[in-house]
Amino acid sequence: MNEPDTAQQANWWEQACRSASPLRFIDFNLRGIGQVMFQDNPLSGLCFFAAIGWGSFMAGALEIAIGGLLALLIASLTALWLRVETTVLHAGLYGFNAYLLGIALATFLDPSPLLWVYVVLGGAVSVIATLAATRVMQTWGLSALTAPFILITWLLLLSSNGFSSVPAGALPTSGLIQPIAAEAADPLRILDFLQGILISVSQVFVKGDGIAALLILIGLAVGSIAAAGYALAAALVSVIVAHLLGAESQLITGGLVGFNPILTAIAVGTVFARPSLRSGLYALLATIVTVLVQGAMVAAVTPFAIPTLTASFVLVSWLFLLAKPNRIEA
Repeated sequence: MNEPDTAQQANWWEQACRSASPLRFIDFNLRGIGQVMFQDNPLSGLCFFAAIGWGSFMAGALEIAIGGLLALLIASLTALWLRVETTVLHAGLYGFNAYLLGIALATFLDPSPLLWVYVVLGGAVSVIATLAATRVMQTWGLSALTAPFILITWLLLLSSNGFSSVPAGALPTSGLIQPIAAEAADPLRILDFLQGILISVSQVFVKGDGIAALLILIGLAVGSIAAAGYALAAALVSVIVAHLLGAESQLITGGLVGFNPILTAIAVGTVFARPSLRSGLYALLATIVTVLVQGAMVAAVTPFAIPTLTASFVLVSWLFLLAKPNRIEA
């Protein structure tokens, strides 16, 4: 937001939010959606929200968009009830884990009355988990990232196996009996590469839709041109690396290999370091490692019949940020 017009618009909106509590509530909820990809910008959040709405509509699964919104609102109300720090709340930092949680639960669990109980419960508990994880990770000078989303979502998905009223129709099948073995990769055409790059972006929000991906990229560019550039570069690198390693072609074109590296690249290259050649190379290394860790996470969680979610992004980001030599910031 370096241009005067953009700055003036931001100031106008901020003044409006200060004078009207309902606008402030809308503002930090939109920022919460934007913070899924580290964008503390309500316009970015609005673009992401539109992307999820479009992708859910096209998939005939509006419950996914509703689930994300419901969990977000519950998290915001819970944060207000707990009287969390206002600055952190207004930056949307108590909303993004809940938003992802609501989307994931509505994606992997079949629609049922208890699905919405899970969404409400998960949205509320995500705030408590965020507070706890933040306190723990501050010991090492790290951010909790999406760890609360991963932990609460995994627990709720696993618990669905014990309750017949919470059917899990879209969860992966367990691999406890048969050994894990990847299928051989098919040759990828140029269109396959392009599809893999684009869909990797939308899979950050558990959506495999090209238009949704474009809306997400627009939202990224609104908040940070560097973040949008790193997202595209990471998607390209992850698709190439995954193919060279022989990943299953459907996983590549479906964006399931690239969404974690995108988050890693943005975090390591633009959020926790100044964008530069050195930090860019550091982010490139982290991106490649995330592809490898994603493969490891698939093998690790397959016996439990749960998705990897953003676990590889969190693990690799923590590793690289914990090391984080000062020279990469120059």
